[in-house]
Amino acid sequence: MPDTLPRSPWRTADFRVLFAASTLSQLGTNVSYVAVPLLAVTALDAGPGQVGALAALSTLAFLLLGLPAGAWVDRMRHRRVLIVADLARAVLYASVPLAWWTDTLTLGQLYAVVLLNGAATVFFDVASQSTLPSLVGRDALVPANAALVGLQAVGNVAGRGAGGALVQFLTAPVAVVCAAVTYLASALQLTMIRGEERPRSRDRKTTLTAEIAEGLRHVFRNPELRALALTAALINLGMQIVNTLLPLLFVRELGLPASALGLFWAAGGLGLLLGARCARPLAARLGHGRTLGVVGAILAPAALLVPLIDRGPWLWIAGLGWTLVLFKTGTDNVLGVSLRQRMTSDGLLGRMNATYRFVLTGALAIGAAVAGVLGELVGVRATLWVGGALMTAAFLPVFLSPVRTRRELPRYTPVTAPAPQPR
Repeated sequence: MPDTLPRSPWRTADFRVLFAASTLSQLGTNVSYVAVPLLAVTALDAGPGQVGALAALSTLAFLLLGLPAGAWVDRMRHRRVLIVADLARAVLYASVPLAWWTDTLTLGQLYAVVLLNGAATVFFDVASQSTLPSLVGRDALVPANAALVGLQAVGNVAGRGAGGALVQFLTAPVAVVCAAVTYLASALQLTMIRGEERPRSRDRKTTLTAEIAEGLRHVFRNPELRALALTAALINLGMQIVNTLLPLLFVRELGLPASALGLFWAAGGLGLLLGARCARPLAARLGHGRTLGVVGAILAPAALLVPLIDRGPWLWIAGLGWTLVLFKTGTDNVLGVSLRQRMTSDGLLGRMNATYRFVLTGALAIGAAVAGVLGELVGVRATLWVGGALMTAAFLPVFLSPVRTRRELPRYTPVTAPAPQPR
């Protein structure tokens, strides 16, 4: 079957189960994204530094556990990993309102909850992307990833909106309860997956470090996989710089209401959704690699519109630029993830996905730090230009790599890492 007309993943019952569970999980993630910091502020009188610490701890697990998680996921049944991760997140978030109702909630507990929740999310995300090829088949990866990236975009807009509404009308602790319930429902949904893959067999003499190194070699020694990682890292770096300082720009420097910032971010979510929806027809018309490389070059200058944010028409112009940037991110997420899944053997999927998670989350952490330092040294507006320039240049690694000339996805010849040399 040609790549332009892949089999629909919706015909696979297990994919429908995974999509439904991911919907619930995304809802819980986005509700808690809003509710937890608001709970810290309203119930525990947390200051900016303490709220920032909550945000930092939520991503720390990706840096600490990202690489070994991939090796562990490759050793385990993916469905079991997904269920345990969801149950862990449900229990963690359920402990927060319980402590609040018994008047024992502390910032220390919130710090522990977001850190451990991040650890569970590492395993859930790696296992979810690693199990997808076995559920839908490699020929259906593009439409399957398009559906999941579109779900993520909708979750970023609707889920955070729902979180804000729950906090406003039902209080933050009740919103956290709702997040816990969605994770529990997701875990129950995942028990319905039937086509479970077997974990890969491995040499008992192979160490965890050697397996992690094999995953790193697989990504960084292959020019296409390396280019995809570098492009995504640059996008994340630039976006995090911009997103970190946008609240200061909107509220303090421009005197705009918080709702204006919400609408600006919602425009980006719409762009992400449209990009995910358009990825498959663009790849069918232009070619998989040309869409990733050439279309990226065409849309790249739109990122330079973002630092022009001001009152009046410039707000709309900057919003258009942000929407176009997220549109390209949506297509990249669908086509790039599909390409790297097709180029990776089943036994390496967990480590490949974990390597990408480690690199991309590391870029987010660096971006937040850079934004803080540059914001103090050169000001908010100049720092936004740095972020815009990084997003503009992000297309270069893919554009200058063999990805740009790839017409279709590889079919049945996945690239595997070089065999470890005997010592």
